Amino acid sequence: MRIRPVGAHALLLDFIDHGAEVAATVEAWRSELWHRRDRGDLVATEIVPAAATVLLDGVPDPVATAGQIARWPPVLPAHPAATGADLLEVPVSYDGEDLPRVAEHWRTDVPGVLRRLRQTEFRVAFCGFAPGFGYLTGLPAELAVPRLATPRPRVPAGSVALAGPYAGIYPTASPGGWLLVGRTGLTLFDVRADPPARLVPGTRVRLVPA
Repeated sequence: MRIRPVGAHALLLDFIDHGAEVAATVEAWRSELWHRRDRGDLVATEIVPAAATVLLDGVPDPVATAGQIARWPPVLPAHPAATGADLLEVPVSYDGEDLPRVAEHWRTDVPGVLRRLRQTEFRVAFCGFAPGFGYLTGLPAELAVPRLATPRPRVPAGSVALAGPYAGIYPTASPGGWLLVGRTGLTLFDVRADPPARLVPGTRVRLVPA
């Protein structure tokens, strides 16, 4: 892990060298940093995970904090089921128009795709793209699928989709190039709710049949 200064009051923990286990490593550090901040051992206004990094923003003394983090014992990835994080079951109607395309990539048939998706326990690795959009990890790397060459101009809210090694659910209608496998009626983002987003980093997710 490399600890890089970012501006006057932020640090970036960079896990780019951890290869295929980077998602689990980022999640382990995200959980550890949130826990230490809650306990008062760490001062940071924002702790934001991404694909291979964790950003700490609002750090009063970045140099001292970087030294503090470097002295902590190694943080090892834990099995998702051992973390005790909340589990959200998302009811899904598996009728996405790209199911045959996913089946071709996975060298199976559509029932084989549905079986895999139903059996996988996902986890929100990080958020981005749009408010409330969580990048779900849990599929093995060999099942990564490409995005559409030309994105759709409008993907309906609630669409469940795949791209690269991730699954995702569009919280609102937007353009998108992910492969559509289903849809849910669950509201995932509401500015009037507290918190507004149902999917936050660390949340365990199962895509159950509607």
